[in-house]
Amino acid sequence: MDGSDIVEISVIAGLDEIAPEVWDRCADPGGAPGRAPDNPFVTHRFLRALEVSRSVGGRSGWTPRHLVARLGGEVIGVMPLYVKTHSQGEYVFDHAWAHAFERAGGDYYPKLQSAAPFTPATGRRFLTAPDAPQAVAIGALAQGAVRIAAENGLSSLHITFCTEAEWQAGAELGLLQRVGEQFHWVNRGYADFDAFLADLSSRKRKNIRKERAAAQAGVEIETLTGDALRPAHWDAFWQFYQDTGARKWGQPYLTRAFFDEVQENLRDDALLVLAHRDGRPIAGALNFIGREALYGRYWGCSAHHPCLHFELCYYQAIDWAIAQGRARVEAGAQGEHKLARGYMPAKTHSLHWVGDAGFRRAVAEYLEAERQAVGEEIDWLSERSPFRREDFSQPTEEQD
Repeated sequence: MDGSDIVEISVIAGLDEIAPEVWDRCADPGGAPGRAPDNPFVTHRFLRALEVSRSVGGRSGWTPRHLVARLGGEVIGVMPLYVKTHSQGEYVFDHAWAHAFERAGGDYYPKLQSAAPFTPATGRRFLTAPDAPQAVAIGALAQGAVRIAAENGLSSLHITFCTEAEWQAGAELGLLQRVGEQFHWVNRGYADFDAFLADLSSRKRKNIRKERAAAQAGVEIETLTGDALRPAHWDAFWQFYQDTGARKWGQPYLTRAFFDEVQENLRDDALLVLAHRDGRPIAGALNFIGREALYGRYWGCSAHHPCLHFELCYYQAIDWAIAQGRARVEAGAQGEHKLARGYMPAKTHSLHWVGDAGFRRAVAEYLEAERQAVGEEIDWLSERSPFRREDFSQPTEEQD
C-alpha cells in the first residue's frame, strides 16, 4: 500500500486558510454564478464573514477549528467546527447537561461544536465533494472530530442541525442522536398568497387577513436583495437587531461589521424586509436565500405597530417564497404561534459524542425519552393543523 487510500485530516484556524472554491466545492457542489446556494450558512463567504467581523473568534467563545479531509492529496470533505467555552448561540440546548456534568466534578467546557454559528437552520455539516466516496469522507470527518475532542480533553462533540441522512450515518458511527422541533411553511404549488389562504380553515384565513390589514395600515413595506441593498439599510437594521439581541440574549451575537460583510459579499444571499412609517424605517426582518428554502433569521423594531412582526417575518416570507418558487420557509427556532399562520411542525436533528462513559450512558437514556416526547408533541400539534383539509402530506424529515 502506498498510502493513497488513507484519508488525512487537518485543522485550519479560519476560512482564509482554504480557497473559497475548494471549500464551496464541498459546501455547495451545485453552485454556480447567479444561482442561490443550497444552504447559505455553510458557504465560505458566510462563515468567513462571521470570522472577519469578529462575530466568532477572539473573546466570543467560538474559536474556529475547521476540519479538512484529503484523499490522495485532494480535498474530499470539510466540516465547520468550533471550540466553545459556553452554550450560547446554538439553539440545541445542553445547559442541563453542562450543569449535571459540572455537579459531578467534571469540566463541560470547552467543548467541540459543528454548526453554522447563531443559525438554527438544518443543513449539511459533513460537507463532502460530489465525486468523493461519501461514506469514507463522512466517516473520516466524524472520526476526526471525535479524535480532536478526545485528544484535547474536551468533554463532548455536538453536530447540530445536521440533515436526517447525516443523523442516520452518525448513529452508525456511534454518535448519539437527538431530535428537536421547528415550524416550517411548505409550498404546495401555490399560485399566490390567496391560494395558500384558500387551504386554511375559515377562521384561520380570516385571522390572517385581519393581521395583514392591521400590519399594512399606515406603513410601506419593501423587500430588498442584491444590488437593491444599500449601506443605509444596514444602519437601520442594526438598530433593530441590537434591540432584539439585548432583550433576548443580553447582547447581540453579531457585530456591526458582519452586516457590512453582508453588504459587500452576501447581499445576493440576503433578503431584507423593511417597514417604513412616515418615511422612516421602524422594523425589519432579515432572511437568507437558499436554493430550495428561504430562511428567516432576525427581526427587530424601533416602534410598535400592530401585527407587524407576523407580516414581516411570516407573511412577507411566504409571499416571496411563492413568487420565487421556493419549496419552504424555515422561520427559525421555537414558536408554536407559527402553527396558526400555516407553519407546520417538523423535526430537526443533531448528533453528540460524550467522552465520559458514565455520563454518555445517562445522556443516551435522556435522549431516548426526549425523542419519544418530541415525536408525540409533533403528532399532537399536527392534529391541530390550520389547514381545512387533512390530506396534505407533512414535510418529510429529508426536507428539514
